[in-house]
Amino acid sequence: MNNLKKIKIQLNGKKRQIKMGYNLKDLLKLLKKDNNKVAIELNGEIADKKKYSKIFLKKNDKIEIVQFIGGG
Repeated sequence: MNNLKKIKIQLNGKKRQIKMGYNLKDLLKLLKKDNNKVAIELNGEIADKKKYSKIFLKKNDKIEIVQFIGGG
């Protein structure tokens, strides 16, 4: 039986369920995003990259992930 609780968050404007206890680093890993090529806004505030592993997601958090794309 699956006892892992899930929470609902909003990710880039879409509702999503994730496991309770995830931090921003876990979320990036889940989404297969490179930590060095993204910026994360959490509830209207830019999150500090150095603290991604210490920022745990809570129910109804609003996350926007912006990916940097090189070009020229």
